Amino acid sequence: MATSSALPTTSRAWHLVARPNGWPVPSDFALRETPVAEPAAGRILVRNLAMSVDPYMRGRMNDTKSYIPPFQLDQPMDGGAVGEVIASNDDSFAVGDHVLHGLGWREYADLHAKQAVKVDAGIAPLSAYLGVLGMPGLTAYAGLLDVASFKEGDAVFVSGAAGAVGSQVGQIARLKGASRVIGSAGSDDKVKWLVEELGFDAAFNYKKGPVLEQLRAAAPDGIDVYFDNVGGDHLEAAISTLNVHGRAALCGAIAGYNDTEPAPGPRNMMMIIGKRLQLKGVLVGDHYGMQQQFVGEVAGWLASGDLKYNETVVEGIEHGVEAFLGMLRGENTGKMVVSLGK
Repeated sequence: MATSSALPTTSRAWHLVARPNGWPVPSDFALRETPVAEPAAGRILVRNLAMSVDPYMRGRMNDTKSYIPPFQLDQPMDGGAVGEVIASNDDSFAVGDHVLHGLGWREYADLHAKQAVKVDAGIAPLSAYLGVLGMPGLTAYAGLLDVASFKEGDAVFVSGAAGAVGSQVGQIARLKGASRVIGSAGSDDKVKWLVEELGFDAAFNYKKGPVLEQLRAAAPDGIDVYFDNVGGDHLEAAISTLNVHGRAALCGAIAGYNDTEPAPGPRNMMMIIGKRLQLKGVLVGDHYGMQQQFVGEVAGWLASGDLKYNETVVEGIEHGVEAFLGMLRGENTGKMVVSLGK
């Protein structure tokens, strides 16, 4: 077995200690020390350098059956992370390799070698594999091009457009020949970023007026594709604004993630029939077959400067929950990342 030097004996890891009722609060979590040992045969030990906090993690805090198992109480949480191999008991990884894996929320991760993927820090910063070149990026790419069947000339509306997924959806649509790209966001600064930096044709602050009114003003000829990260009034407004045979990719509904009572559904569902709309859910796990195509195309856009991304970085594992709660409140522009060290 190869090791870099003396291995740590403990690792700090975030545990879920209570299931949130509505908005999570800091007391629902605890940062605890867990033991670290040399990896067994077929396993590697990774020093995490950055970890991801994502909206889907809120759903995993509820004890409900879903497409991904819930977090277990008094156990370390998990999620995307990138790091450096510091001990390897598997021939496919060497000490010093950089890897992407699913055991975030902790400083050191002991995992089976098959659960890690090598990443190249020469192509992009390691944290990019948690966002623009990672799960959110593939969600945007596959959700727009496959699920929503985007085609050149479509007018596209993206909600939550300043987040990790939404910001990439809008840019991909523009690069693929959209006739118009519109985004919604929760602050004037984010709206300005979308239009002036990312090339959106129009964007609006949903806190400044009814979404339907602002969307109709931004899309006088209607929209052909809606990429939904928000749900609620955004979905209702999109249904009203979609043209005949319009398509919607339903990726998230963050507006209702912390509701204690079910939110009312869109009141205009009958329009789906009359307009012959297609509304389809997006789960990134269905689209890993597009991974190679996605990385190749997006890496090219990054290299040429045609696609831009932003990260909101919070330093230190002790601030992991703070970063997660901030992301739920919309405090991030682009991907929210927790840096765990150089």
